[in-house]
Amino acid sequence: MKTRIKELRARDNLTQVELAQKVSVRRETIVFLEKGKYNPSLKLAFDISKVFNMRIEEVFIMK
Repeated sequence: MKTRIKELRARDNLTQVELAQKVSVRRETIVFLEKGKYNPSLKLAFDISKVFNMRIEEVFIMK
């Protein structure tokens, strides 16, 4: 799964730590998501999308 998290964080001037705190996960989880090494739960995908005010399919792209 491809994600736009890194791009969206840069757009909103959010660090990995800040995003992790907003969605109640560790920074390492954000790192793994950005590298495509971790597929989020539906709840986590929803929470991240909500932070960026976007739909899940706009943040996470199926390859």
